[in-house]
Amino acid sequence: MDLTQILPTFGSAAWTIAAFVVALSIIVAIHEYGHYIVGRWSGIHAEVFSLGFGPVIYSRIDRRGTRWQIAALPLGGYVKFLGDANAASVGGTGGARNTMLGAPLWARALTVAAGPVSNFILSILIFAAVIMYQGRTADPLTFAATKPLPPSIEQPLQPGDRILTIAGVVVPASDDFSDIIDELPRQPMLDYAVQRDGADLTVQAPYPYPAMILGLSPVSAAYDAGLQTGDVITAIDGTPAFAFAQLIDIVAASEGRDLVLDVWRDGQTMSFTLAPRRVDLPAAEGGFETRWLLGITGGLFFDAQTQPVGFLDALTAGVKQIWFIITSSLSGLGHMVTGAISSCNLSGPVGIAQTSGAMAAQGASSFIWFVAVLSTAVGLLNLFPIPVLDGGHLVFHAYEAVTGRTPSNGALRVLMTLGIAIIGTLMVFALANDLFLCP
Repeated sequence: MDLTQILPTFGSAAWTIAAFVVALSIIVAIHEYGHYIVGRWSGIHAEVFSLGFGPVIYSRIDRRGTRWQIAALPLGGYVKFLGDANAASVGGTGGARNTMLGAPLWARALTVAAGPVSNFILSILIFAAVIMYQGRTADPLTFAATKPLPPSIEQPLQPGDRILTIAGVVVPASDDFSDIIDELPRQPMLDYAVQRDGADLTVQAPYPYPAMILGLSPVSAAYDAGLQTGDVITAIDGTPAFAFAQLIDIVAASEGRDLVLDVWRDGQTMSFTLAPRRVDLPAAEGGFETRWLLGITGGLFFDAQTQPVGFLDALTAGVKQIWFIITSSLSGLGHMVTGAISSCNLSGPVGIAQTSGAMAAQGASSFIWFVAVLSTAVGLLNLFPIPVLDGGHLVFHAYEAVTGRTPSNGALRVLMTLGIAIIGTLMVFALANDLFLCP
């Protein structure tokens, strides 16, 4: 495969790698700092805190005797505690209270669990911050500003207009305006009942959800074809398009055949030919559904006024968001194991790098949101009960709590070797997906 087919079309490989390294470094640093700080609070001395592996680029020793270092390979990191199995200071089967071997079971377990928990906390805080920054759609729905539209589409709404009904359908007091879309007639122009400066009036304005691209999925048919956020699709296979629902219906019925999209972008009209791809998506009632998709999302043709979101409400929304990621990820893995959905849903480092770069190209907000999603995924992965991962160590600690003794050195060596083999196999399979199996 040509390497240029792997890299995103928005820019160079260097940009992709840089975005990936930044995202991964933030997540790894938070994960390892969780281990470090809880270990320190628990009385376990950290000898080394390393961001990256391999040759050391920079290091310093703090007043507690911990070496903080940055290594040349930014693909992970580690904290070496006094008494770790790979530390030169290990001696016998026990140790002083400030070593990993000599610390109480509760201190060791909390130190191990702190890494994934820190990833979850980071995700919750990022989600909450983004939600607070974006705000909540004002009630009633109030027009703020129009998005760029082709000159053929007339838009008479003005800032401050309160939208009461559209085509006689009452606009709900909800962020999810899409609740009423199925009730609206599919016509290019609809009657909007609005309040303007205290007066009630009716104006004709465009269909509220035009065929406009407001979101673009990385590594999708639309992204690979060169479509961009803000593009307005004016025709599909020569048929005029004014509603995003038209695009959904045509793509769903396409069975993957090529579609020709006429697009308006910044005053210019251009055409794109692309084929929808089969994608497995979490279903509202649970499980997954397979659909043909281009990888784009739409929305209102205007920006609505917003109102502030309180910290507790935003925090609650952040918790719900990571819970959704965790449950859908576990469900997806289960469906992949049983063959219910494609194993192409498992991405490796190349796929993650592509996504990192694509989200960075879409703006800081998208990239920060992606960091939170990836942080949740890393925290979840580390809790899997596989030896060498944090979850595997927690299983060992649980065994010790129940039996009163640690697993034998022989058993640990076998289990660790097995864990390395499992992780290595998964990494090779995911990389094969990125490069060969899942174009």
